[in-house]
Amino acid sequence: MTDPAGLHEAIDEEVSTVLVGTDDLVEHLSIALLTHGHVLLEGVPGVAKTTLANVFARATGLEYTRIQMTPDILPADITGSAVYREGTGEFELRKGPVFANVVVADEINRATPKAQSALLEAMAESQVSIEGETLALPVPFMVVATQNPIEMEGTFELPEAQRDRFQQKLTVDLPDRAAEREIVDRFDDAPSLGADDVEQVVTPAEIREAREAVADVHVDDAVREYLLDVVAATRDHPDVVHGASPRASIAFLNTAKARAAIDGRDYVIPDDVKALAEPVLIHRLVLGTDADLSDVTPAAVVRSVLESVTPPGGDPDRSTTSADRAASDGGVTDDGA
Repeated sequence: MTDPAGLHEAIDEEVSTVLVGTDDLVEHLSIALLTHGHVLLEGVPGVAKTTLANVFARATGLEYTRIQMTPDILPADITGSAVYREGTGEFELRKGPVFANVVVADEINRATPKAQSALLEAMAESQVSIEGETLALPVPFMVVATQNPIEMEGTFELPEAQRDRFQQKLTVDLPDRAAEREIVDRFDDAPSLGADDVEQVVTPAEIREAREAVADVHVDDAVREYLLDVVAATRDHPDVVHGASPRASIAFLNTAKARAAIDGRDYVIPDDVKALAEPVLIHRLVLGTDADLSDVTPAAVVRSVLESVTPPGGDPDRSTTSADRAASDGGVTDDGA
């Protein structure tokens, strides 16, 4: 059960006892956990973004804290501060909620840039500085931030440097009719069903072993070049002012290895790169004014890039999709399906 595939399967099964239709999201959260990544969840109110993070943390047995981000929150409210104790006449260090394994920054874009920046050092270096003292954060450490895409009043858009520190951006969509019916039925039968009903199904030691297995996944040179070609194409795209950073390339590599391991493979295939292109890249792209006025989205740019870049073994005249290969190989895709 310590292999990445078994670990992900156990977490997904336990999360599904409370939440419905979150298999894809749990896979991406598992990928982030196995690769020291942070995740930005975006969705309208009421789609269980915060609950998903809470349930995921409980299934992994990791310590979980939630920070409600508001315009009046201060950096010290996140990282901690030195408190003067009159009885001893000394300052005592009081750690903030960032000292946990899974930290949920709820509605992160409601906090001011000053408060948002309190997470920069934590996300990049797994440490924080308080009153001149540098303190290591728990291992593993993972930030899961949520934001609402429809309410713009009283919000502060995340700066590029902060967005770039999120390994993936995931969209939590409204459920379809069948899934929503299952949700209604489930909570009609058990109105108090919630995160407290989730049991720990993996241990920290198993997470460490699974991480080591992911690190050992092989990436062929041709796949590495394909990955880098995709990143480079975002920088040359006519609708993009600032493309993906080298940090994005590293995130791309690590997440592809984790996806392969979760799929039971010890090697990465082009389909891993394609599947992770949007969550790894969309929040890192800065589009030009003309693109914004034309309602071009980062997701559309990424799809355009994937169509323009030829994967290993593909037709140089056009990007080859899994469906294309299935047609030519008699139904066999890169995933072996």
